[in-house]
Amino acid sequence: MSKVDCNVTQGRLLRHLVALGGNIATEAGDPAQTIAAAVQAISLAGLVVAKQSRLFRTPSFPDPSDPEYVNACVEIQGVQGPQEVLDLLHGIETAFGRRRVLRWGSRTLDLDLLASDDLIRPDRAGVEAWMHLPPDLQTQRAPDRLILPHPRLHERAFVLVPLADIAPDWRHPVLGATVDEMLARLPQADRDAVRPIS
Repeated sequence: MSKVDCNVTQGRLLRHLVALGGNIATEAGDPAQTIAAAVQAISLAGLVVAKQSRLFRTPSFPDPSDPEYVNACVEIQGVQGPQEVLDLLHGIETAFGRRRVLRWGSRTLDLDLLASDDLIRPDRAGVEAWMHLPPDLQTQRAPDRLILPHPRLHERAFVLVPLADIAPDWRHPVLGATVDEMLARLPQADRDAVRPIS
């Protein structure tokens, strides 16, 4: 845990929101089975999985010809700070065969730390800079440090639809909007493309 995280959390229980997704099978099975196994791995890592969304099927982005994704969100709780949680999530991704070769390419498992309570990392200006990064640069540049809240979460139906299952009232500390409000701002076609798996 970083010094900053220690100063902020002081051992108190934090609520972390995490997005899960994948479109390539692993040793655990198809993407839905992989997500179930990843949630179990999060628990085994010492974090409490307090809530879990339904599973959703979503078109591949940015290349719709790739296999569709399965997406979900979980709320986890623990005394670990956000950097420690992110390190745990990256370790779980690696265990499930994640290789970071192509940005936004197909993957076995993607675990994104969306938010930790209402913490802002590294600061408001830093978050806003990544939120307003031009689309052509988004595919080329990735942050070299933890950005909270996740700078793209408010734009992505495949994140907001499952997140609304478990945290509809969570309020974005930079935008001031709840998950339900951010979701309502997206085009209806984007929302409709995120389909629950029955």
